[in-house]
Amino acid sequence: MHTNARLAPIPNRLRWLVPGLALLLAAGCATVATAPVAAPDHAAALAQLEQGQAQEAAQRLEALALAAKGTPRNALLADAAFAWHEAGDDTRARSLLAQLDPRRLTGASRARLSLLNAELALAAQQPGQVQAALVGDPASLAAPLQARWHVAAATAHEAAGDAPGAASARARAEAGLQGEARDQNRRAIERLLSTLDNATLAARAAALPAGDPLYNFAARALVRRGLPLPRPFDQGQAWNFDQRPPGASDGYRPPRRLAVLLPLSGQLATAAAPVRDGLLAGYYGENRQRPEVVFYDTAGTPAGAVAAYARAVSEGSDFVVGPLGRDEVTAVYRESALNVPGLALNRASVAPPPGHAMFSLAPEDDGLAAADYLLAREHRQVLVLAGQDENGRRAAEAFASRLAERGGKVAATVTVSEQPANLAAQLAQATAAGADSVFLAVRGPQARALAPQLALAGFAARTRVGTSQLTSGTGKAEEDVVLDGIVFPAEAWSSRGAAGLPQASLAAAALPTARGPAARLFAFGYDAWRISAYLERLATRADGELRGATGDLRLDGFGNVVRQPAWATFSGGVPVPLAR
Repeated sequence: MHTNARLAPIPNRLRWLVPGLALLLAAGCATVATAPVAAPDHAAALAQLEQGQAQEAAQRLEALALAAKGTPRNALLADAAFAWHEAGDDTRARSLLAQLDPRRLTGASRARLSLLNAELALAAQQPGQVQAALVGDPASLAAPLQARWHVAAATAHEAAGDAPGAASARARAEAGLQGEARDQNRRAIERLLSTLDNATLAARAAALPAGDPLYNFAARALVRRGLPLPRPFDQGQAWNFDQRPPGASDGYRPPRRLAVLLPLSGQLATAAAPVRDGLLAGYYGENRQRPEVVFYDTAGTPAGAVAAYARAVSEGSDFVVGPLGRDEVTAVYRESALNVPGLALNRASVAPPPGHAMFSLAPEDDGLAAADYLLAREHRQVLVLAGQDENGRRAAEAFASRLAERGGKVAATVTVSEQPANLAAQLAQATAAGADSVFLAVRGPQARALAPQLALAGFAARTRVGTSQLTSGTGKAEEDVVLDGIVFPAEAWSSRGAAGLPQASLAAAALPTARGPAARLFAFGYDAWRISAYLERLATRADGELRGATGDLRLDGFGNVVRQPAWATFSGGVPVPLAR
């Protein structure tokens, strides 16, 4: 169509239609016009509400409503009612609701009214009314209110027995949540997905479209159950590998300049040495093109880690491994500019930023792995025996959280001292509570003292799972024979080997940093190298798994390296691998 073509003149017989057409066009435009922009005073009151001045905003909105008529009055009354709800006065909110006509509301005012009605229904323990209340478009609301909208919908779905619908709604709330509220929401999603059997979970995950906020949660649940993914995790714009050399057929695609941030001095230097040597063993075991590797000393302090990261970036590194300390990782993640991606070697107290991942051997990981092990074997009533040290406490807390998320229950928790006392009464109570298995978050000497008591209480024939700390303080078969049958997470390196590494026994004979308790950190450093070199494969492929020295490794959609450890048990007082 030519844009410069002339319009044909209107025939005389049609001229009488022109006024009517104009009126019809005007009426048509009126029906599709967007909601009017709030008057300045109305907008100012809503700004007060967003700034947390709920009572002041409610009073102002109600006063404006008294002087208004028609549609503006309805919008002001609805927003005033919502503001009173935010101020904690639901009685006043309900009185204003009785004065308005919800049919005359549009846009954000209609959505706020919907959210108010939904939350009032929940407060009245009437979840069945929530779905009918949630009309309008939640996208017209600010992100925190959108999150509340979806959480309300999730509560209604769950009350109706629709776990997948509840999980989906909570996943949509994720973007508007922060801090503990987000953590609680994630735990709720995992709990809901745990109610699905393997076939249902796999089918639901496969049916989710690309970009659906529930997919990464469902995919992570599949990984934890050892099930295949229908497609890779949705990583969005988190990772960019354009600056790396072309990849090999097996997915090997290392960075060009690798910075390694470790506490080479200070209190953590002893732990850093085996990590460093394991990383270098993997590095020199690779015959293909390797990046330049530069080590930076963090001195084991948060300030040192932040300074080391900044220096690594300024000197041209395109990938960063480390730091190692928990406080160090948190300090780096709290920096506003993290332009170079990295792999932290511990868990932070904050979520990893986009383009960053966390890999750890933290006590929490042992707790999570133990819970998954027991749940996979249908053990859902567990007696927890936890040491008083930080490792025991953290492992037990993570275990209990994962168990609850997936529908299990801690039958009893007993805190164990370094010299365990007589626990006959507590063990009898655990038996009465239906405990069908035991989790031991204790060291070897404590477990040796507990094993006979567990046997007397009838737990010797039940599944007993420990943490990797179980081997600490062991080594004499004649003493450790009482630990026979207790299962614990172990390094895959010692049971099946690791590509590019000698046998664990040979490495231990040659290197002090590869023997005894240090061997675990040596394997950890080796896997850190492998993850950095195969990161694209981990991030972009549905089968992106690495058989590492510490276990089978995957990258989930939340910046965490998920590790499936190998499992071992004591037999004749000696640790031996368990068949997969």
